[in-house]
Amino acid sequence: MSNAKGYVDVDYLKLVAELTQPAKEDSYARLHLQHGQRVLDVGCGPGTDTITLSRLVGPEGRVVGIDADAEMVAKANERARAAGVGELVTHKVGDALSLPFEAGEFDASRSERLFEHLLHPEQVLAEMTRVTRPGGRVVVLDTDWATVSFDTPHTDLERRLARVLAEHVLNNGYSGRQLYRLFKHQGLEDITVELVPLFTTHYSFARLIFCLDTVEADAVRLGIATEEECGHWRADLEAADADGEFFASVGMVLAAGRKTE
Repeated sequence: MSNAKGYVDVDYLKLVAELTQPAKEDSYARLHLQHGQRVLDVGCGPGTDTITLSRLVGPEGRVVGIDADAEMVAKANERARAAGVGELVTHKVGDALSLPFEAGEFDASRSERLFEHLLHPEQVLAEMTRVTRPGGRVVVLDTDWATVSFDTPHTDLERRLARVLAEHVLNNGYSGRQLYRLFKHQGLEDITVELVPLFTTHYSFARLIFCLDTVEADAVRLGIATEEECGHWRADLEAADADGEFFASVGMVLAAGRKTE
């Protein structure tokens, strides 16, 4: 298992997938897929999206997922076989900075919640664009972690913790807001951008998906917050949860564009 900065496991990805399902479906629609087409999912993880994509391209199509984590790829291939689409859906270990595919090999390419982990998102988008055929679609769904918000009286601490998450826990926590600019730089046309609000009213769920254990520990280690401050913050969130009043949210950005003919 990887210990890279911002690394998350299969269980974490499953939880987030449940929260982001409507946005996922929107991202699929923006690929404009038809039966018989080829689609690439970059940063495929355990194959959360590739099996669904296979239904959109049909038995004559092809779905390829690529991920740097060999354990994720093995899990994805296992899931594809179990779903009966092992011949249609394949997953490979590879580097998103240098995709092992020919130029124009795919009719569309997508990525979800990968750019927040990247030091060079512009290079990955360039690679996604390169392997997409002229006229094909490129779609990216990613988070702007600066928008994370809790209903809490500790608003100053909340903002400090949000910056720890965006700037220390993740490599590129402001990835969502960058997508429009990155798409423009790639010369993509017909660019659309949609803001996707996510929220939860469950404190234990929020602690997991917002990585609060790591965020609070890093904030104390870096001198950005004290143990006492974090203790008061946790106590108030727990009290809100006990009263049925807990609320937290974050915003994602869904960008789509067409490669020039």
